[in-house]
Amino acid sequence: MTLNADDRAAITELISLHGHLFDDGELDRLDELFTPDVVYDATDYGGGSLEGVAAIRDAALTLGARNPVGHHVTNVVLTELADGRVRARSKGIAIMAGGTCGSATYDDVISYGDRGWRISHRKIIARRAPLGGLGSSDGPREACPG
Repeated sequence: MTLNADDRAAITELISLHGHLFDDGELDRLDELFTPDVVYDATDYGGGSLEGVAAIRDAALTLGARNPVGHHVTNVVLTELADGRVRARSKGIAIMAGGTCGSATYDDVISYGDRGWRISHRKIIARRAPLGGLGSSDGPREACPG
């Protein structure tokens, strides 16, 4: 399968929709983002690896006011995989209610099914040091959960 411009736009919009749904508290719409058997790996933020849409929703509700008030996604890069799925890497910036922020990388596997493109696996990688850990991390920083 070769990704065409429509596929690329749909996948990029899917990744962008994540922030809108979470920030607006529209957690009953998470099936628009994820496959039913999604694996959502938030281990870098102490959330472990969640399986299924309901587990993601429940975790967000459990975090409550500790959720970011703003999820911002940028730098989306798509790579076609041999099995027809797509690997998407993007950068996430999360803004907390108190004004602190943090950066993460989303490493997604996206599958096409009868409901269109959906994220089947997401790993959230914390970014706490510059240059992928090669530099020092001077000054106070808070890495916000994505």
